[in-house]
This record gives sequence, structure tokens and C-alpha cells, in this order.
Amino acid sequence: MMRLKRETGALEPKPQGNPGRGKLTGVRDWVQGRIAAQPDLTIDELTAELGSEHGLSVHRSSVGRLLHRLGLSHKKRSSGA
Repeated sequence: MMRLKRETGALEPKPQGNPGRGKLTGVRDWVQGRIAAQPDLTIDELTAELGSEHGLSVHRSSVGRLLHRLGLSHKKRSSGA
């Protein structure tokens, strides 16, 4: 705490978390367009396409979180509806 006070002049904590600059930020519109063109695309297929077309190496959970932020659900419709 003494070093923080000496270096910054205050004891304010540094901001926490990611300010929204992830690997997928630049391809957000591409992902939306891709899902609109092929709605039954799986997360694994989308992850593979991001690697082959954009050179991005991301985990499928990152793609899933992006889809969730875009308001897209992975829930299947019931067969009786």
C-alpha cells in the first residue's frame, strides 16, 4: 500500500476485469451474419471456421459466450411445438 501511495499518490484500487477487448470483438458482425446465413451451425463448427477464415484460436466456450451476448440461445425447440 505504501508503494501504491508513493507511485500514484492515492490508494484507489486499479480497475478490474476485461474492458471488452477480447479476440472475438473484431469478428462479432461476421459471426452474426454467419449465424443468420446458417442458423443450425454448431459452436464447434463456428469455432473451426473462425480458425480457418480469420486465424483465431479460441475455445468453444468463448464462442458460446459471444453467442449469448448476441442474444442467441443454444436451447433446442421441443418436438411437440
